[in-house]
Amino acid sequence: MKKILINLKSIVLVSLICFNITRISAQENALWLRYPAISPDGKTIVFSYKGNLYKVDAGGGAAAALTVGSSHSTMPVWSKDGQSIAFANNRNGNFDVFVVPSSGGKATRLTYNSANDYPYDFTTDNKQVIFG
Repeated sequence: MKKILINLKSIVLVSLICFNITRISAQENALWLRYPAISPDGKTIVFSYKGNLYKVDAGGGAAAALTVGSSHSTMPVWSKDGQSIAFANNRNGNFDVFVVPSSGGKATRLTYNSANDYPYDFTTDNKQVIFG
């Protein structure tokens, strides 16, 4: 019985050491990539990184910024035709929905609600954004 307890203690100790090493490694390699959204044609991915939106080829490569600034942009959603990207941004205090051309450019604000608004999808004709 004593031998089993020693082996069990050893197993628990090794497990704790491995768990802590895994936690340390995960913290050192955190990339902070959030909310990836793939384009309708499957060729491009838009994602949130440290409060800005970036666009990258689905095959890899350098990412190009779609939004820049100190406000927080998040939750990108592609239009059905791939021409626009809706996203939430808090540049006015709370999260409102904005739309930017998928090629980049000036974002247009769509909502002015005092509560947070987040985009979920575009209508099938791409004329409206479904948000909540």
